[in-house]
Amino acid sequence: MYKTIEFKIENQMGYVFLNRPEIHNAFNEEMISELIHCFGELETMDNTEIRTLIIEGRGPSFCAGADLKWMKSVVDYSHEENYQESFKLSQCFNAIYSCKFPTIAMVHGAAIGGANGLLAACDFVLADKKAVFSLSEVKIGIVPACISPYVMKRVGEYKSKELMLTGIRFSGKEAEKYGLVNWSLGQKRRKAKLEELIHNLGTSGPIAVSQCKQLLYDMSNRLSHEEAMTYTAKMIADLRKSDEGQEGMNSFLEKRKPNWVK
Repeated sequence: MYKTIEFKIENQMGYVFLNRPEIHNAFNEEMISELIHCFGELETMDNTEIRTLIIEGRGPSFCAGADLKWMKSVVDYSHEENYQESFKLSQCFNAIYSCKFPTIAMVHGAAIGGANGLLAACDFVLADKKAVFSLSEVKIGIVPACISPYVMKRVGEYKSKELMLTGIRFSGKEAEKYGLVNWSLGQKRRKAKLEELIHNLGTSGPIAVSQCKQLLYDMSNRLSHEEAMTYTAKMIADLRKSDEGQEGMNSFLEKRKPNWVK
C-alpha cells in the first residue's frame, strides 16, 4: 500500500523500512505523508499485535535527508505552500516521537539533515560506528528547524549549537558521545545489542510501557509541576487496578513470571 516505505509485522515486532535505496532513502512529500499515515495506523493497533517498532533504511544508507528533486520544487512554492509542507514534516517527526510503542532506529551509512529528526524522535538509536551524520542545513542557507525539538531533547542546547551552526560531519562513535544516538557499534555487536534491547522491552508489561511513554511525553511537554502531581497519582492508581497491573504485582509476590513473558 506504500510506495516509498515498507511496513510489516513479524512475531509482535513492527518494521518500518525507508524504501528509496537508489537515492539513499532521501525523503520527499510522498514519504512524509506515508510515514504519517503508517504511524497513524499504528495507533489503532493494540499491544498484543506489536511490542516494539524498528525503523531502518533499505540499501546503503539510513536516510540522506531531503530529496534534491523535492527541494528544487519547493523553491518555487509560495510562503503558505512552504509552511504547509514544512508543517507536515513536523507532524511526521511528532508521529514517531509520540508513538505508543517503543521505537528503535537502526542507523547505517548516512544520516544527513532531516534524517536526524527521524532518528532523534525514536526512543532508542543503534548506529553503525562507521555511519556518517551531519546537520548540514546551514550550509545551504536554511536551518534544521523541524528536527530541532528532537535533536535538542537528545543532545541539549550547546551541543545542538556545535552541530547545527557548523554543519560538521561526524561519525557514529562521535554521535554517541554527543548523545544523538544511544549506542554506536560494529555490525555483530549492534545486532546483539538490538536483541538484548528487544528482550528487555519484551519482559516489561506492554500496556505499562505505552503508559510510561505517555507519562514521559506529558511530563516533558505538557504538564506543570502542580498538574503533574495529580496526573501521576491518578495514573499509578489506574494502573494498579488494571488487569496488567494486578497480574504484574501478583506475579512478583508469587515469585513467578507475569503472563506477558513467554
